[in-house]
Amino acid sequence: MRKTLGWLLSLVVLIGTMGAAGSTAQAATAAGPAAATDIKDQILGIPGMSLIEEKPYPGYRFFVLNYEQPVDHRQPWKGTFKQRLTLLHKDVSRPTVFFTSGYNVNTSPRRSEPTTIIDGNQVSMEYRFFTPSRPDPANWANLDIWQAASDQHRLFAALKKTYTKNWLATGGSKGGMTATYYERFYPRDMDGIVAYVAPNDVVNKEDSAYDRFFNKVGTKECRDRLNAVQREALVRREPLEAKYAAAAAENGWTFTTVGTLDKAYEAVVLDYVWAFWQYSLLADCSTVPAAATASDQEIWDTIDAISGFSAYADQGLETYTPYYYQAGTQLGSPDIKQPHLKGLSRYGYQPPRNFVPRSIPMTFQPAAMADVDRWVRNNANQMLFVYGQNDPWGAEPFHLGYGVRDSYVMTAPGANHGANVAKLLDGERTLATAKILQWAGVAPAAALADTGKAAPLAAPDAQLDQRDLEREPQLRP
Repeated sequence: MRKTLGWLLSLVVLIGTMGAAGSTAQAATAAGPAAATDIKDQILGIPGMSLIEEKPYPGYRFFVLNYEQPVDHRQPWKGTFKQRLTLLHKDVSRPTVFFTSGYNVNTSPRRSEPTTIIDGNQVSMEYRFFTPSRPDPANWANLDIWQAASDQHRLFAALKKTYTKNWLATGGSKGGMTATYYERFYPRDMDGIVAYVAPNDVVNKEDSAYDRFFNKVGTKECRDRLNAVQREALVRREPLEAKYAAAAAENGWTFTTVGTLDKAYEAVVLDYVWAFWQYSLLADCSTVPAAATASDQEIWDTIDAISGFSAYADQGLETYTPYYYQAGTQLGSPDIKQPHLKGLSRYGYQPPRNFVPRSIPMTFQPAAMADVDRWVRNNANQMLFVYGQNDPWGAEPFHLGYGVRDSYVMTAPGANHGANVAKLLDGERTLATAKILQWAGVAPAAALADTGKAAPLAAPDAQLDQRDLEREPQLRP
């Protein structure tokens, strides 16, 4: 189909050129061949696109841009806002990866793993309502997964005219969720989806999968060591909260949103075990202090290093208000049993409502995730889900049913929330690489004949290939 459209377009251009030849031949001879339009001019020629800055990078052009989007895609006449994005341009003859983190966009040049595998271009988009990509005034009812998918769809439609080759969507964690939701609502846009460590909380009130995960992850010795520190932090609540109050005074932290310093303190402590497994490896357990002999300062330091005492202060929550809003309206959030804290925990895992200013109304929509889960199980086509064995968020993953086509769920052994294709076992790693190349339309003949020969097309680049896995101290993907 693409070849047919390309031939027809060429024919139209040829006819137009022949018609104008008589009147332009002398001018063309005098001026020489027309120079190709610069990629920056092509991009800025898109209605609603504006340049923030261009940053040089060897072998690429890198642009930080704004794109004007409707506040409400269902009622586009009701106002617009500027959505920030970046473009890592290699060549229009290469395929393109559409990357989303689900949060703010990184304004430094970066390549996601699929971009390195296919040696392509990359468009990275900031999620709506993360500042500065927030409408003013902000009607929070317009922050939902369909509106965000529609942002992607509209930007894709604008850029596809320039980047005509195959497109893949990707992202990690909330970005992996975002790529999946985009595919659910606009399944004809992308040629493939690569979703990393994407949680799938189908029934928000049923979280026993997380309890089973924490009962078996790692080793018993490591689990006991972490649980003991967490318990000790609540046993020593009084002296440690005094340290917290002093730190809050020193740093200007306030606790209006969560309500009290006590609630914030317990929320940080209850994140400790989860956050350890999310960002650490089993080998890191040796760095966890022995609770029985640890000083107050040692308990404070390990909790701060892994959970972060600034997390539930107003200043720590503010950036992530859009995430907590979505968790409390559509995405869901985990709630696990922690029997080792019985008699010590006053609040348990607090709901997202506690982390969003009360001025913002929230109503949970239980059908949203069930709809996405059902669609993926029955309709996934050229989708790859990658999880880490020791990542808590993978306890509730996406599953594939019998009706899916050319789609896969793979798990990297021993990996945490930073799991990727490179960390899969050999057979799965090369299969995943081959599929990404194939979906992008750039698989070498050797990889098509034997997936074991599939390998990334781009040379490694230490700066471009940095994993921008945000070390989120709070309980969020």
